[in-house]
Amino acid sequence: MLDLGFHQAAGLHSFTPQAELRMLAVVSQGNAGSGLETLWQICASLQRLGYPVVVLDGTAQETDNSPGLLHLLQHASWNDGAQLNLGATASSLAVIPAAKGLQHLSRKAGDTTRSPMENLLPYFRTYGLMVIHAPASTLGPLLTHTATVPLVVMGGGSAGVMTSYKSLKQIALHTGLPCMVAALLHSNTATERHKAQSQLMALQACAERHLGGPVRTTTIATQNPQELQRLALQLLENAGTMNGSLSALPSSTLADMPAHFVRSH
Repeated sequence: MLDLGFHQAAGLHSFTPQAELRMLAVVSQGNAGSGLETLWQICASLQRLGYPVVVLDGTAQETDNSPGLLHLLQHASWNDGAQLNLGATASSLAVIPAAKGLQHLSRKAGDTTRSPMENLLPYFRTYGLMVIHAPASTLGPLLTHTATVPLVVMGGGSAGVMTSYKSLKQIALHTGLPCMVAALLHSNTATERHKAQSQLMALQACAERHLGGPVRTTTIATQNPQELQRLALQLLENAGTMNGSLSALPSSTLADMPAHFVRSH
């Protein structure tokens, strides 16, 4: 009667990688340097958690010398599940040029009642996580019919607030989805953190007034591995599951994590 099926490792079982392919979305903006570095750090953190990650980089163009997503979609001979030959660029983190391929899928998104990303499932089912990194104008149509909450990395100053707001607006117009906005702290001083929080509050107020919905925000010290892991776990919580329909990750998956790992600031 007292056997409830719980034990000391029960919390860890909820993080055991599952068979489904999950999709994360990261909006690329003008802050290419810091934004890309943070993206690679997030992916490394997810891989340490046991999730094989593939990144479809919508900021990198496919070429004959550097084949990518467009080649995968256009060449019927690859439809048998053959893998991309990344050659000298291959690494433990699979990064595939995808600018043209994602734009192609984005243009076709309005012609179906299903997520266009489901078409990629046969090619990447051996991975645990697919990270889509692309401009908001490309990402917006791709996220229709999904439950994925995209990440916007906010740059510094008023320009960063305006650029982030434009990205939020483009995502909202296409999908109605909320976004999570992360402000990066490079020195992590009290002054820098206070300034970043003020910018996030301004962005929240603007989004609530003009877009009609709340925005989740957080500050991340880029030199702090624990904060980067927290951001990775928040993205995992916001992922959609590509198993025939892009549904939200069950909320119970992160229910047992300490509050400071899952809440937004």
